[in-house]
Amino acid sequence: MDYKLLIKNRRSIRNFTNQTIDPKILDEILHETCMAPSSSNTQPWRFIVITDPKIMEKISDESKKNLVQQIENNPNTSLKKYEDILRNSSYNVFYNAPCLILIVGQNNYPSFDQDCTLAAAYLMLAATEKNLGSCWIGLGEAIIDQALRKEIGLPDDYQVIAPIIVGYPTKIPSMGSRNEPIILKYI
Repeated sequence: MDYKLLIKNRRSIRNFTNQTIDPKILDEILHETCMAPSSSNTQPWRFIVITDPKIMEKISDESKKNLVQQIENNPNTSLKKYEDILRNSSYNVFYNAPCLILIVGQNNYPSFDQDCTLAAAYLMLAATEKNLGSCWIGLGEAIIDQALRKEIGLPDDYQVIAPIIVGYPTKIPSMGSRNEPIILKYI
């Protein structure tokens, strides 16, 4: 896919068909994701690929519980606007997507969070190129429960940076408005 078309076609998708994704396609996406740049070429990203809906639901419930706790501890948090949906027991933060890819990084690497964020961008573009939809779900990263972390293979010294859902979109929405670049100064 042409680069300009690729960046214009990438959307945040939250509605997916029930079609599963061939593991070979997921492997291709992950290999392309690893082409992302990283500080000193450390490539600190690691991936946890989840296609089991029950595990995704556990992570969703865990994240909702922990985010509600954060709201209760700090009522002025920016998370407050999500409180109603986070308290809704039937709300799945992953929108029942067929696949969740957690991009995680080890806490002791400098710039691991920025590097993992670059990998996330590459992942979403790679998915788009394969006619898949994706969405970064920030509400899905609050995984504290040690038993759940162990179940999904998330080591204690790793942090979830980007929970990204992937699947075949039911429809692709039109592009929302985009601001023109705001250039503070050319020197």
